[in-house]
Amino acid sequence: MIDVTDQDFEQQVIEKSHEIPVIVDLWAPWCGPCKTLGPLLEKVIDAQAGKVVGVKINVDDNPGVSQAFQVQSIPMVVAFKDGQAVDGFMGAQGEPMLEDFVSRLLPTEEENEIDSLIAAGDEISLRAVLEVQSDHPEGVLALADLLVQDGRIEEGLALLERVPESTESRRIAATARTSDSSGESDEVDAELEDLLSKVKNDDEARQRFIDLLEVMGPEDPRTGEWRRKLSTALF
Repeated sequence: MIDVTDQDFEQQVIEKSHEIPVIVDLWAPWCGPCKTLGPLLEKVIDAQAGKVVGVKINVDDNPGVSQAFQVQSIPMVVAFKDGQAVDGFMGAQGEPMLEDFVSRLLPTEEENEIDSLIAAGDEISLRAVLEVQSDHPEGVLALADLLVQDGRIEEGLALLERVPESTESRRIAATARTSDSSGESDEVDAELEDLLSKVKNDDEARQRFIDLLEVMGPEDPRTGEWRRKLSTALF
């Protein structure tokens, strides 16, 4: 169990829970039941050999987290997966209950199979993922990207309709819609310059401009400058 504070809660709990379930133990030094629960919870988490992570937060020293959780009584335990609180309880509990609590956070056999297929990353494996769960976000995005890169644009775009819009889905869609672009920096800059005079009144030109920026990505030093030029042209 590692100690987490208001300052690193976002990184150690929210962000980390996208990789692995995180169990948060809210406690205080004066809390008698906390001293009973803490070691038991740590024992149960350690028994999972790295499949879950446990963190401790002293509510007296970290009022921000305490307020966020609306803590009224401790010990309080909250489990996070994929950036969200998914389970929890208050008060000291016995080891069997803690084992059941932790086990509910572990990936199922089906989830493990899906993870293996996504890790393989080939078309057959990714299609197998979607046979199990047709709207599996990671599977849909990976297969759509693969199809677009292979030139099967319409099929890739159709797949994206199965999942909510995200940064990655926008990038894939933009890549599909700009598949006719050479990608050469000078040519892209020239096209953006030409589109800039049309974006205010031409929906297609504006979409093309935005798509080119999506494909360039935030890591391209030109992207920020072109976004500023777009804002100026529109407003």
